[in-house]
Amino acid sequence: MMSQEKDGRAAEQQRIREVIDEISKKEEKIYSKSAGLKESVIELRKTFWDDVTVNVEELDDIIETQASIKQQAELLSERERFHGKMGEELKTLERLKHSPYFGRVDFIEETEQNAEKIYIGTASLMDEKDENFLIYDWRAPISSIYYDFSPGNAEYETIEGTIKGEMTLKRQFIIRQGRLNGMFDTGVTIGDQLLQQALGNNASTTMKSIVATIQQEQNKIIRNEKSHLLIVQGAAGSGKTSAALQRIAYLMYKHRGELNKNNMVLFSPNPLFTSYIANVLPELGEENIQQTTFLDFLESGIAGEFTIESPFDQMEYVLTESEKQDYAVRMNNIEYKSSLDFKQLIDEFASHLRHDGMVFKNITFRKRVLVSKEEQYDYFYGLDDSIAIPNKMELVSRWLLKKLRKQESVEKDKDWVMEQVELLDKETYLKAYYQTMDEDDVNDIDTEEEILRAEVAKRVFSKMKKRIRQFEFVNVTRTYRKLFTDWDPEQQPANWGDIRALTASHLADKYATWEDATPYLYFKGLLVGHHADSSVRQLVIDEAQDYSAFQFAFIRDVFPYTRMTLLGDVNQGIYSYATEENPLVPNSELNHERIALTNSYRSTKQITEFTKCFAPGEEKIEAFNREGSKPELLRVEKKDLANIFLENVKKLREKGCESIAFICKTKEESDGIYDLLKDKLPVKKIDEETFTFEKGLSILPVYLAKGIEFDAVIIPDASKQSYEKESDRTLFYTACTRAMHALVMVSDGEPCRFIGEASGYTYEVG
Repeated sequence: MMSQEKDGRAAEQQRIREVIDEISKKEEKIYSKSAGLKESVIELRKTFWDDVTVNVEELDDIIETQASIKQQAELLSERERFHGKMGEELKTLERLKHSPYFGRVDFIEETEQNAEKIYIGTASLMDEKDENFLIYDWRAPISSIYYDFSPGNAEYETIEGTIKGEMTLKRQFIIRQGRLNGMFDTGVTIGDQLLQQALGNNASTTMKSIVATIQQEQNKIIRNEKSHLLIVQGAAGSGKTSAALQRIAYLMYKHRGELNKNNMVLFSPNPLFTSYIANVLPELGEENIQQTTFLDFLESGIAGEFTIESPFDQMEYVLTESEKQDYAVRMNNIEYKSSLDFKQLIDEFASHLRHDGMVFKNITFRKRVLVSKEEQYDYFYGLDDSIAIPNKMELVSRWLLKKLRKQESVEKDKDWVMEQVELLDKETYLKAYYQTMDEDDVNDIDTEEEILRAEVAKRVFSKMKKRIRQFEFVNVTRTYRKLFTDWDPEQQPANWGDIRALTASHLADKYATWEDATPYLYFKGLLVGHHADSSVRQLVIDEAQDYSAFQFAFIRDVFPYTRMTLLGDVNQGIYSYATEENPLVPNSELNHERIALTNSYRSTKQITEFTKCFAPGEEKIEAFNREGSKPELLRVEKKDLANIFLENVKKLREKGCESIAFICKTKEESDGIYDLLKDKLPVKKIDEETFTFEKGLSILPVYLAKGIEFDAVIIPDASKQSYEKESDRTLFYTACTRAMHALVMVSDGEPCRFIGEASGYTYEVG
């Protein structure tokens, strides 16, 4: 038996060598082609202007010059594109050279007699004659049986239909630097040996692709194509973000030509997380899609009309400013404006504006009012009431543009225009001269002057026309303020008077709280239309549990035809005080598919068993069987904190922990810990402006740790005083579940009640 296993291993190692030899041959071919093409590109760049005749003295020559430049540029661009494609192929081959594949299945189709050996890797590879696959891309239809079936009956879907057959072997490999380090046969679940090795490593500064260890439930997410709205509820460390990124890679592979980096968008929780996941798609040979935060998305829509409070600043306020006089009002403001009730109130106000209340801006030119706001008001309300507000705005825009065209015709004959004519460039003069050649009197200087005057007036008025086409004649801000100053809803919400006063004050200061930013942009869309990017085909929202009901409804309005994937964990809903209507919670009104990931792979079994004791939600959590040390609770005196921190950092480093994080409740606490340690240890403080994640010792507030993992986590203040409220449960749970291998909790007083909820055997007291 041992001899048979040894022979099988030797045969697999021999195949790896043969595949790597084939990769080397393909590399050599591409290098030889690429070298010649690179020289061609360099030469073309050097001689670019040699083949272009430049002459701007005559109009015909100008046109010929432009055509010549365009032709030369297109030739250069085409060769550069081809050279770039070769570069991407070389990157893929280099990646395969180190680890060509990670899995093999032997599959006999129903209509065949012999099994086909199917090797699965991160990219496809053909043999020398480009006839047979040496490696199948993990996203290929046939590769799905590796993730979904154990040896026995198996099937996969193709364009032609379902292919059925029998899987006679399922094998996994660990290949590093072209050497076979591990090989084992397994069932439907990707073997524990492979997962143990992948999960037992140190935390990385970037998220890695998980194609070798994709589990069956993750594969359902990745290959799901039927759901318009796919909701993934995943326990901490369940691989939901990784699966979503593999899903993006799969869809780009499956729908090559239809989906690309420009029509797919990912909303991530913060810039640090965006940097953390930036490497996954390139590892799979795909370009990164558009990545942004919801804050950046709102800021682009509001376009400088207000200073917007970030969600992190809102969180700091909620956690640290409870003694402030208007704290209760602000909390009511957050709760109400995060709800669908406020969205309905805005809709009612917009309905009222169909009859009265809209505010406009004067259209001015050279310190003169061309069209007053009163005239615009009268014209707007003179239109049929049945016309939707955005459509009425379009009609007002056309009316204003018509007025501007008339004014432009009047202005071109004024003295100020002639002053501008004298500043025009030579090319404009030449164009005007040749335009007069079409006239009956070729020497008519007046005609040339008329053309130049018209050109100046056109340029000046074009800026005004652009602003009118963008509906900037509407005073959205002043109109929105009326909601809180001049209008009384029929059914007033609780504490409406206080909410009105607080909001009116903020708006007067050109400041929008985080809970006000989305409602304002939604209201703006009701007046002038939502300027959604209709090209977006797929939208992925990570940490979706932190979006309010209003924010999610707004996103659905802005992207009505976009397929969406929502990822999150209700247990980590640190903004859950804002709303009870969470998009991750099952809702019969939503036309969606919901997949739950219950297995937690990030943390050791001991850490997961501890944290699940006080997990906020009722979602099932299963610990992966990776052994480690129990979480440790240290009871200390306040005066000894610095020494305890230094001592534990040293211990953790001796255990091999490369990334250690002090995860604090707030930025205020983070600043205090940083000041305590900065002169004693090399430590980095992470804030919302941090864009890169580095190994070493970090200090950060819990709301910036979302989605990131560390070898070890130290919670510097796990006392009852720090985490006393029920609303703190999600914060404490989130902080603890960032740890992969070690968790240390420090308390200078009575520990928080969440630790008390855990069974005594799940942690140790030091």
